[in-house]
Amino acid sequence: MIRCLQILLLAGAFSANAVAQGVTDDEIVIGMSAAFTGHSRALGIELYRGSQAYLDTVNARGGVHGRQVVLKAYDDGYDPPRAIANTIQLLEEDEVFVLFNYVGTPTVTRVLPLLRQFSVNDVYLFFPFTGAEPHRQQPYSDYVFNLRASYFNETEGLARNFIDIGRSQIAVFYQADAYGRSGWEGVRNALARAGLKMHSEASYHRGAGFNDDFSQQVDILRQSNPQAIISVCSYEACAGLIRDVRAAGWDVPIANLSFVASESMLALLEAAEPSAGAYTSNLVNAQVVPSYEETDLPAVREYRLAMDQYGDQLPPAAVDGDYQPLPYSFVGLEGYLNARLMVTILERLGPDPIRARIRNTVENMRNIDLGFDQPLNFGPYRHQASEAVYYTTPVDGVFVPLDDWDTWSVESR
Repeated sequence: MIRCLQILLLAGAFSANAVAQGVTDDEIVIGMSAAFTGHSRALGIELYRGSQAYLDTVNARGGVHGRQVVLKAYDDGYDPPRAIANTIQLLEEDEVFVLFNYVGTPTVTRVLPLLRQFSVNDVYLFFPFTGAEPHRQQPYSDYVFNLRASYFNETEGLARNFIDIGRSQIAVFYQADAYGRSGWEGVRNALARAGLKMHSEASYHRGAGFNDDFSQQVDILRQSNPQAIISVCSYEACAGLIRDVRAAGWDVPIANLSFVASESMLALLEAAEPSAGAYTSNLVNAQVVPSYEETDLPAVREYRLAMDQYGDQLPPAAVDGDYQPLPYSFVGLEGYLNARLMVTILERLGPDPIRARIRNTVENMRNIDLGFDQPLNFGPYRHQASEAVYYTTPVDGVFVPLDDWDTWSVESR
């Protein structure tokens, strides 16, 4: 907390009027802060790779109005003070045009006061990888534009589908911070609308890894014998809980939010399970983009082609040498779509883009087609373009679309 206050005071020492526009004759620079190291590094790395693959495609054909779009990225390790410092660096030293692709509720939430401080310069954050509420509500919603659905959208859908198949006794496992509480609140609200309450809950501290012991949380959740668990956590912690739940002989359905990085979570479970399917059955993950296996969608085909051609780039800040990039992923597809929509906005701003025109331009964009059968809309009171949520389950080592929730119906058990 003290570090955050020190950094904010440092930011206040700068003249807000000194923030430049981030556009030269040859480039438009956009700035990203995300976790490229640590337990959540797969999120930042895959989001970056998907976005960069699209930007490379655009730049190869001449860029936007003759300018190359440059993504300046810094590692924050999912640490709020570092995200604040990176934001100051991006605005004051790197002079980026917009902020883009930030990862995580704890980091984004701490950056919001900076956005308000620099609002006189029309500084905006586009498409953060978080479905939390703080930047979707006043006073900060004015400075943030979202593509993805919210955690409230995700938890509402998960809770409703479980209730519809007779699993109304729902427990929650969550990260003890702004991210976890946002999902926790979403589940609570969804259950309240059905006249229900959470059956039990357990939490863990941000930064916990797969090798940590979650048996205490399993015991807490199991005492009330819930019929389903909704997890609001990072992929390593979610995988750790699932492992310990299954190791305890408990086959309760477990659902996770889109933040979990499905492929990374599944890889951890498959590497650790004593027999095929021991840890990977009865799982459902919410997603905010369609499956990258749905090649009938133009956006998916184009994403895969872009990754095949340009997907070998890692962010410069990804210093952990043992990371194995994924061929395709839900997070990567989201990064690709984020960049595609960002470029669409830059194109709409015309050959002489200035920040003062950003808000009016974006708020007047309607029926945007990015090629995945989901029209996107912004408005003066709508800074979230999509409310679409997709549901997936692992089959043969891949999360595929979930077509039939009745698999987990109480009556079918």
